[in-house]
Amino acid sequence: MLESVIADLPADLRWLFEAEVVTLDQLATLHEATGATAIADFADLVRRGHLRSLPGFTEESETDVAQVLPRLRQTRRRIPLGRATAIAEAILSPLRAHPAVRWAEPAGSLRRAQDTVGDIEIVAATDDPEGVFSDVLAAIDVSRFLHRSARRMYILTDGTQVGIRCPAPATAGAELLIQTGSHRHLDALHRRAVRSGWSLGPAGLTRPDRDQPVGENEEKIYEALDLQWVPPEVREGDAEVRAAETRTLPTLLSRAAIRGDLHMHTSYSDGRDSVEAMVRTCVALGYEYMAITDHSPRSSAAASLSLETLGKQADDIAAARARYPQIAILHGCEVDILPDGRLDFGDRVLERFDIVLASLHDRAGHGPEQLMDRYRAAMRHPLVSLITHPTNRVIPGRPGYEIDYDRLFAVAVETSTMIEIDGGPSHLDLDGVLARRAVAAGAMLAVDSDSHRADMLDRQMEFGVKTARRGWVEARHVMNTHSFAAIRTLIAGKRSG
Repeated sequence: MLESVIADLPADLRWLFEAEVVTLDQLATLHEATGATAIADFADLVRRGHLRSLPGFTEESETDVAQVLPRLRQTRRRIPLGRATAIAEAILSPLRAHPAVRWAEPAGSLRRAQDTVGDIEIVAATDDPEGVFSDVLAAIDVSRFLHRSARRMYILTDGTQVGIRCPAPATAGAELLIQTGSHRHLDALHRRAVRSGWSLGPAGLTRPDRDQPVGENEEKIYEALDLQWVPPEVREGDAEVRAAETRTLPTLLSRAAIRGDLHMHTSYSDGRDSVEAMVRTCVALGYEYMAITDHSPRSSAAASLSLETLGKQADDIAAARARYPQIAILHGCEVDILPDGRLDFGDRVLERFDIVLASLHDRAGHGPEQLMDRYRAAMRHPLVSLITHPTNRVIPGRPGYEIDYDRLFAVAVETSTMIEIDGGPSHLDLDGVLARRAVAAGAMLAVDSDSHRADMLDRQMEFGVKTARRGWVEARHVMNTHSFAAIRTLIAGKRSG
């Protein structure tokens, strides 16, 4: 019976007990006295020194909990960002449509757009949590209930735990801030709050000389701390807080700044949809330009372009140009870089394309230097405009190439070759860390969807933008925030050089 009860707890409560830093009695006290259900709640209690004040807890036991929190989820299965987004959106949709909900947002690592997500927590501001819970439960598929209190509920859906928090609107911004994290970012905010005489917690910023807390939205909390608002994608530690102190955080790339998508696939290779379906969706997204870039023959894709199908695809693109004159359609190709550094199509074929993307899809038994040689050869080719998903990682199972990326970026600058941030949820490549290094090196970036379906063009571009934001990337660093004329000039300049 005990094992059954523990198994049905919200996951972080169960894992805290299994880490053997609290007894079952302490776990019950922690939960009943504070309502804590997630790692962000535990961290907040430790940060403010409140855990040690609970019956059965001491300063030593608080320290034990603090030490185990960073590794509480290290051995736990994490959810790829794409799947976590789909699960969360199935719940966010009815929440946002509910008349009693002011706003609803994902929190945690999902809101910070990490490659993989450790938890799915949703915060919805409302004065009627009971009504919201009842109505939303009727609209979603629930496998099992794990917890329900006045303003908090945990469910299993699609095999995944989801927490839904419904704080009052007056403090909902503080709840969202605390649940979004990261722990290091919140530690930095907490230290700043204490120096200014504030206390920061889920109830907002409080101070003895103020009757009302500051907690309605995050912007007001940062403002009260005399900080620039910090976008969630860069809330990782001290650096962004120091930049916020001096009002020097960059204006990060926005989805609205993207003017075209330079990487997508159709049924001519391993895509699901036709050329026209992809064009029609790009028109609906308001793009100024797009590129159809199917795979070359020797790629690892299930299907690819051939010399025979290339002409037919060109005809389809010409027909789409006539039907949709409001968008510029580039006929391109994602061509494989072969083990000897040559490209999968010869130059006479590549010259027929408006844009050429080059990719590594295998190691070919090569070590870092040989992989770099292949990239270098491709970037020095005058017809190659862009290197796609440079690390070639596959989330969550395959790590990327272990090459000298600073050298890669230097060659990209030298050869006027764009480097991609791929929004495909299995890639998200370059990641935020490498994207920031690419910008520092002066490389030109392109943020693309790498979509294989028309209905995923928008979502995967959004993933690419969020990944770029994690690298502090601005619109000026991204080539496809520029006009079609600028894209054509870049391509023509390298070809003529």
